[in-house]
Amino acid sequence: MGRELLFHLIAVLNFSGFRRLPGAWGLVLLLLLCGLTAHAQQPLVRDLSLRTDTTRYSLSRNTVAVQGEPHLYFTYRQDDETAELLVYPEAAARSLRLQRSADFTLIDSLTAVDGGSYYRAKLRFKDLGGNKFLSLTFRQATDSVGRPPLTQTVKLLPVTRTLLEFRPSDTELFVGEEKVFDLISNNPKNIRVTPEWTRGQDIDYRIEQEKGVLRLHVLPNALGTRQLTLRPQTERPFLTDNNRRVTYSLPPIRQEFTVKASRLRFLSVDKKEITLDEASRRRGVELILDNGRTFDLKRTYRIEDQEEAGGALIAELFTRQYLTNDRVLCWLRVYNTHRQTESYLYIKENDQAKYVTNFNISPKTAISAVSVRHRGGDWTTNTNVNPGETVDVRLEGESLTRARFHFEDVQIIPSDSSIRSESAVVYRVQIPVTIDKKRITIFNSGQPTGHALAVREFQRPHPLDFVGVTFGEAPRPITRLNGPVLYDRTVSDVVFSFNTAGIDSDKQLYGKQYLSFDIRTQNAKGELIEMRTVDNVIICPDESSVRAAFYQDKQCQVGNISLNNLLSARKTYSLDDWSTIIITVRHNQAQYQEPGFTQKLELVLQRRVKFDIDISFPGGLLTKYKGESSFTSFGGISLATLAQLSFYHPTKINKLRPYKVGAGFVALNAFNLSQDANVNRDLGIVVLGSVYPTRSDAKLTFPLYIGGGYLMNKRSAFFLFGPGIGIRL
Repeated sequence: MGRELLFHLIAVLNFSGFRRLPGAWGLVLLLLLCGLTAHAQQPLVRDLSLRTDTTRYSLSRNTVAVQGEPHLYFTYRQDDETAELLVYPEAAARSLRLQRSADFTLIDSLTAVDGGSYYRAKLRFKDLGGNKFLSLTFRQATDSVGRPPLTQTVKLLPVTRTLLEFRPSDTELFVGEEKVFDLISNNPKNIRVTPEWTRGQDIDYRIEQEKGVLRLHVLPNALGTRQLTLRPQTERPFLTDNNRRVTYSLPPIRQEFTVKASRLRFLSVDKKEITLDEASRRRGVELILDNGRTFDLKRTYRIEDQEEAGGALIAELFTRQYLTNDRVLCWLRVYNTHRQTESYLYIKENDQAKYVTNFNISPKTAISAVSVRHRGGDWTTNTNVNPGETVDVRLEGESLTRARFHFEDVQIIPSDSSIRSESAVVYRVQIPVTIDKKRITIFNSGQPTGHALAVREFQRPHPLDFVGVTFGEAPRPITRLNGPVLYDRTVSDVVFSFNTAGIDSDKQLYGKQYLSFDIRTQNAKGELIEMRTVDNVIICPDESSVRAAFYQDKQCQVGNISLNNLLSARKTYSLDDWSTIIITVRHNQAQYQEPGFTQKLELVLQRRVKFDIDISFPGGLLTKYKGESSFTSFGGISLATLAQLSFYHPTKINKLRPYKVGAGFVALNAFNLSQDANVNRDLGIVVLGSVYPTRSDAKLTFPLYIGGGYLMNKRSAFFLFGPGIGIRL
C-alpha cells in the first residue's frame, strides 16, 4: 500500500465519512495514515561530505538557505572541478544509487564501503560557472514489500571568490564626454555586465565585456569633485557573514574624479547616428535635445563644425516645443557629413556659438565597387565566383559600417583578417557546391543593393589524363605516351576517347574542357602528307559530378573521335613504312584564365624487315668449287641480282642494320674484258649475305659478300667470298 492508495482512501471517505466511523476503525485508519506519511518522508541520507582539492564540506555543517531551501555550499576554482563524494545513509537506507545527471560525470560509481556504513564516489562537474540549478539525487531500490523507490535530493551551491579592482590612471573628466577605463578581476566571466547606463547620478556608468576584458564607461553630468560609486554584481553567488548569507553584490567601489566644464555647455541628443539623404535634407529628422535654457521656440539655429564664425554649415536645428523631462523636441535638417571623432558641433545664434553637441552624420549607405579575391590570387573587379570555393569579397562605398550586409544563399565565414571601415568592408564567403542560382544578390538590411556576384561554373584546365588513345590495342591515357611510339603493325585507325568521370571530383571541380587537336602526317623522309586542325572539342563531366546538371550543352562531345574520319588524303592504314602520325592535344587557351596543358603523340609506323631487289657488282671474288681444295684467284667484276631482306634496328627510327640476306643470280666475271679463253664466266644461283658500312649517307659503298650456290654451266656447287661495289642513287 503506497501513498497513492492512502490518498485514494481519503478521497473515498471524504473526511466526513471518516468521522462517522466507529472509534476503533477511525483510530486504525489514523495510525495507518501516520505510518505511510512517515515512510514517505523518511530521509535516505544522514550526512554527506564533498571534498574539493584540500577542503571538505559536509551537509551537517556547511549549509545555507537559498530561497528558503537548504543548500550544501562548496568553493570551486575551475568550471570542471573534480570532487570526492562520501554519503552516510540512514540505518534503514540500503542499496543507494546516485542518479545520473548532465551536471556532472561519474568517474567512480557510488560504491558501498565498510559493509555499507558509507558510500564513496568520485565525480567531475560540468560548467560550474554557468549551471544555475545543481543537485545530487539519491535513490533506494524497491523493497520486498513492494513500496515505490524512495528518493532524496541534496541541492548544491557552488561558490567562488571574485575580486574586482578599479585603478584609473587619470581622474580628470569633462561634462558630456564619455571616457573608458579597464577593470581588473580574477574572474571576469563572473562579473555581471550592465549594458544600460545608470540614470540620475553625478557620474553615470555602464560595464561591458569585450573579448574577456572588462571595460567601464563613465559619463559625468555635474561639475566639481564628484565620486563615482560602482555597485558590481556577480553571476554566481558567494557567501558573507561567516558563510550564513548568500549574496550577488560585491563591495562597492568608490573613486573620486575632478569634473571640469567646457566653455560651452554640452547638450546631448537622443540619436547619435543621422543619415544624410534627401528626406533628412528637405523634411528633416525628429530630434530630442537637452534644454539649452536660452532656446527660443519656433526658431532656427545654425550648426557648424567650428566655434569661430564662418564655419561650414553642417545642419539646421528648428526648435518645436518643450518636453516635460526638461528637453526640447526639434527638427534637424542636415546638409553635410560629420564624424564625432573629427570635432564637436557648435549650435550658433547669429554666428555666436551658444552650445556644443556631437553626433554622427553619415551619408546613405552606398556601394560603389565590388571586388573579389580568389584563394591565392589578387583582388579583381571580375565578380565571377565558382561553386564550392571560398572567396573574399570587398565592398567599397560610403557609410558601410552602419550597414548589415548579407549574401543570398551563401555563408559568411568569420575571419580575423576581415576589414570594416566607413569606406570598405571585406567578407569571406563560401559558395555552396550545390548552388542553383546564376546570381548571388547582396542585401543590406533585407533590401537589394543592386550589386551581385555572378556564379560561373569552374572552367579550369584539367591535366589531359582523361584523354585516352587507341591505335590497335586497349585505350591508354595520352599522358603516358611520351616520346615517339614505334608501332610495328598496321594502324587501322587512331581513336580518341574521353573519361568524363575523371574530370570533376568531390574536392576539385574543373568544369568543361575545351580542347583542340592538331593532326599532321608525314612520310619516311619527313615530307608533309596532310595537316588538319580540329578546334573547340568540348568535353563535359559526366553524371558523377555534383555540377553535372549545370554542364548540359548541345556542343559537348558525345562518343569518340576517329582520325580516319578527319583525314582525306591518306588513311592511317594506307600509310607507307616509317610514316609518322603527329597529333598535338592542347587546351584552347582563349577559354581559360590560366595556362592549359599540352600533350603530343608521335606514332611511327615501324617495320622490322625490308624486302627489295638489289643489283650490285661484286668484284675480286674468291670462289671455291665443290671438290676442289682451294679458292680460285681473284675474279673480275661480277653482276648480282638479288631478292634481298634488310633488317631495321628495333629501337631506332628507320635505321637499317649493317647486314642483309638475299637470294638470286650472280653472273661471275661478267665484266672481265680479258682475251684469255680460260676466264671462268658462269651464271650461278646463289644465297648471299652482305655486310655494308655503317654510314647511311654514302653514295658509293663497298660491301662484303659471303655465300654459296650452284653454277649453271659447270653444274657444280660453289662458295664465294669477296668485296663488291654498291651505288646509291
